[in-house]
Amino acid sequence: MLLALDSGNTAWVLISAALVLFMTPGLAFFYGGMVRSKNVLGMLMQNMFAIGLVSTIWAVVGFSLVFGDSGNGWIGNFDFLFLADVTNLDGDIPGMAFVAFQMMFAVITPALITGATADRLKFGSYAVLIGFWSLLVYIPGAKWVFNGWLLEMGALDFAGGTAIHISAGVAALAVILVIGNRKGHGDVAMPPHNLPFTVLGTGILWFGWFGFNAGSGLAADGLAAQALVNTHLAASTGMLGWLLVERWKGGHATVLGACSGAVAGLVAITPCAGFVGGASPLIIGFSAGALCFLALQIKEKMNWDDSLDVIAVHLIGGLVGTLLLGLFADAAVNPAIAEDSSEGLLFGGSFELLKDQFVAALVVGVFSFVVTYALAKTIDATMGLRVGEDAEYQGLDQSQHAESAYTS
Repeated sequence: MLLALDSGNTAWVLISAALVLFMTPGLAFFYGGMVRSKNVLGMLMQNMFAIGLVSTIWAVVGFSLVFGDSGNGWIGNFDFLFLADVTNLDGDIPGMAFVAFQMMFAVITPALITGATADRLKFGSYAVLIGFWSLLVYIPGAKWVFNGWLLEMGALDFAGGTAIHISAGVAALAVILVIGNRKGHGDVAMPPHNLPFTVLGTGILWFGWFGFNAGSGLAADGLAAQALVNTHLAASTGMLGWLLVERWKGGHATVLGACSGAVAGLVAITPCAGFVGGASPLIIGFSAGALCFLALQIKEKMNWDDSLDVIAVHLIGGLVGTLLLGLFADAAVNPAIAEDSSEGLLFGGSFELLKDQFVAALVVGVFSFVVTYALAKTIDATMGLRVGEDAEYQGLDQSQHAESAYTS
């Protein structure tokens, strides 16, 4: 039976959807400031293009495959194909409000990958990659985590730490293993060309993340307020954790480090935002900032050219948040924990939730890597994923789009 619509909840979810959409241009500026000037439009274009393509896929089939009731926890059905009959969804918000909110999640997830592949990905191949990735990787993973067997198992993910950040972070690793390193990687300096852009992008992401996390309860209530405060505190201590370790290891606290640490804290709190309280978000954010900075050493040792540290920030940050939720989940914050799962180990629970969190992270991560690697290899063998050497030296702005960000 349908519930009466709640105007306050509806307004909050619609605002949250707009906030999450705003995050994708924010991501474009966050990444765009870190690349060299000859590639900034290429980065902005890849992120903006994701809005158009993934939104279309979501409307045609994506929403139906994630939230259609097929009777199994693996994949949905075609009941909502082309957004048919979504008004029949249960709840006190319109079905279309939920469609819009979840659409923005689907949009930003493949866009996260672009930071790892910066400076060397063909635009046409990128378009094919994120289109098929959305269908073959994001949609099944989102189904399992938000509306399927991992949720039924007892794993918790309030706003997408597993389905979004771990999935995209692992996919970034798979793609860079296929396309290889940039020309001159390790030998030629490739500094950010416009750190003010990155600061602007960080501010937009931080602002939009309030909708990302606090909107995920689909209600304008106390849980939304808790999630919003948790989000802000984790970003704050994520920044502090990153800068503390950065200064200890390198002697300086950098602007780029402050931005990266804040985003690491935001990533880590995403799965936890509606399930923790008290000091927990401070600990989660600080841990993510410190550990994500230390994770940068992995790519150096492995000689992975993750251009803008997607693996360290999103994969490691997502893992930190997903696993720490197994310690800090508190039924006093969200009573649904006691109904659907078990509390965190430090709040009277057993190892059950920690085990479920580990299984969810492992399953989604392995699935994303295997499918993404196969998809990238297929595209590389047919279309070619990477621009030619001359085009790479020229820059993506001119070689892919015949434009320049700066005229002098």
